[in-house]
Amino acid sequence: MPISDRLTPHLPYLRRYARALTGTQASGDAYVAATLEAILMDPAAFAEGDDDRVRLFRLLSRMIASLPISVSDTVSLRPGAPSPVDLGAVPPRVRQALLLVTMENFPTAHVAEILETDEAEVRALLDTAFREIAAQTEVGIMIIEDEPLIAMDLADMVSDMGHRVTGIACTQAEAEKLWLETRPGLILADVKLADGSSGIDAVTAILARTELPVIFITAYPEKLLTGERPEPAYLVSKPFHPDTVKVLINQALMTSPVHAVAA
Repeated sequence: MPISDRLTPHLPYLRRYARALTGTQASGDAYVAATLEAILMDPAAFAEGDDDRVRLFRLLSRMIASLPISVSDTVSLRPGAPSPVDLGAVPPRVRQALLLVTMENFPTAHVAEILETDEAEVRALLDTAFREIAAQTEVGIMIIEDEPLIAMDLADMVSDMGHRVTGIACTQAEAEKLWLETRPGLILADVKLADGSSGIDAVTAILARTELPVIFITAYPEKLLTGERPEPAYLVSKPFHPDTVKVLINQALMTSPVHAVAA
């Protein structure tokens, strides 16, 4: 297949990523153009057989590493994100890891390939980015979970990210009471609760009185993916990977109109 045919489907996303990374259209497009010129000069750099998307982003990453990068102080984590984050003091490599995961939806294994490192460093880069975001968008997060160990793991994760845990509820009644008392900015919710009550019903009752992002973390995703009711934007299946939950928390906070108004 001609190289042009292999490149074309990925170019809009490559430009989107480069523009978000640098904060300007001109700078982002200049890096993309330099990457394409390098491929034209050495077609072997884009040899067939690899994942074309990963290979293209890796070549752009090499170009960024080899040329001085000038970035704007504000970076939108998603296209059209209402609340840009000030990451001016954050190294470009941290920005790269963050945007590759949150904007381009690469798994951490592919991010490691793109940045030519290992997943341990990618996770460390993401943790740095998450802490920077939390310092600017710190909120209280409520947990609805009846399994103590999972609830503790989630609470530790929230705290490590720089957010506050407003409390842990094990039943629907506890959840509604906790929301009234603490007014969190985000909810992490299980579906099946200790007394047979429903995390879905708890969240539905809360959302009838306010607007805030909710991430469902459940062993029963089929209960939420029936097509019979509005389905959640954020859904994680148990057992879950901590990186997945962290990324979704940041996506939920950065794209929520509630937090955009507060910012």
